[in-house]
Amino acid sequence: MFMGMSQEKLGERLGLTFQQVQKYEKGANRIGASRLWDLSRILEVPVRYFFEGVRAGDPVAAEGFAEQAQPDYVLDFVQSSEGVQLIKAFVQIKDDRVRRSLISLVKTLAKQD
Repeated sequence: MFMGMSQEKLGERLGLTFQQVQKYEKGANRIGASRLWDLSRILEVPVRYFFEGVRAGDPVAAEGFAEQAQPDYVLDFVQSSEGVQLIKAFVQIKDDRVRRSLISLVKTLAKQD
């Protein structure tokens, strides 16, 4: 998302499924050097981008690109039809102010329930 590309689009460019990209992102699957090279070319970043902030011998480095575990409902939503539609539409919004406004609106609506 940070690069403005959906997991689905990234998967297409890599010849992978949306789910395979998710496994890489979550750290469930390891990323080989050639795949990392492909990612850097597609995202137009140097390979070292993926290692920013990682120091040799740092125990966090062993975790790869894994994020903290997400609650099941997050993964369920991202894999749902509504989640995919919302994500696709949201990433097409180029104006950061509009994105922040939408996030604020959704948070406000969520508090009403």
